[in-house]
Amino acid sequence: MAIAAFEGWNDAAEAASGVVNHLGIAWQSTPIAAIDPDDFYDFQVNRPVIEVVAGKTERLIWPTTRLSLARTAATGLSRDVVLVHGVEPNMRWRGFTDELISGFTELGVEALILAGALLADSPHTRPVPVTVSGSSTQLLRGVGGEASDYKGSSGIVGVLQYSCAVADIQTVSLWASVPHYVAQSPSPKVTLALLRSVEDILDVSLPQGDLPEEARAWERGVDELAQQDSDVAEYVRTLEEAKDATDLPEASGDAIAREFERYLRRRGNRGDVGDL
Repeated sequence: MAIAAFEGWNDAAEAASGVVNHLGIAWQSTPIAAIDPDDFYDFQVNRPVIEVVAGKTERLIWPTTRLSLARTAATGLSRDVVLVHGVEPNMRWRGFTDELISGFTELGVEALILAGALLADSPHTRPVPVTVSGSSTQLLRGVGGEASDYKGSSGIVGVLQYSCAVADIQTVSLWASVPHYVAQSPSPKVTLALLRSVEDILDVSLPQGDLPEEARAWERGVDELAQQDSDVAEYVRTLEEAKDATDLPEASGDAIAREFERYLRRRGNRGDVGDL
């Protein structure tokens, strides 16, 4: 199993890459590989980062895609997870996906969860919408999200999803909506929504750490900012009304059922936050 997210077009408010970063820290993942960036990145667009400490050059970090291995036996998962954190490449996407899929094959990855985030007309006061698509009905079963219908431009997440499906690697893609009027990173509420969708797919309790409290604090902060501007407050109310009007009762019931299932899973899973 692999979980991947890419910075850039696919990562509004860094909410998707936040999922991989969060799990990497929680699971104490170990770096195992990185793609050579020279063939895939324009360094005038995605510039390397240099670290200077007390006048001494310590590190030069090139934009690329890195793989790390997470040992997840304590979580209830039957096998380890490969975490993929990358920067969307600037060129040669087909070669990039071929190289990444070759690495998945060598590592024995049979299924891939892709996380993405986009800006949308979504009120920050309501549950974060997450749409799903994929090549595997098994992975999609029970996912807390709406099936996606889309035809249009794609980022590297969509290209990799399609290429993995062709290579017989089961895939599911999760896209969360970031309120466009608070697009600054981080966006912990959106990251938490994606993490919970990953939980639904894996049917295990994942470490949440401080994300729930950070999400509540983020929402309170946006509430305060909206109250200071009557135009923004009115716009948020308009979005809330539109959202509430389109939410069907049965959809709300499904959401409540999923939350209850998560509660039971987290209560009975010894591999919860305190054990990781």
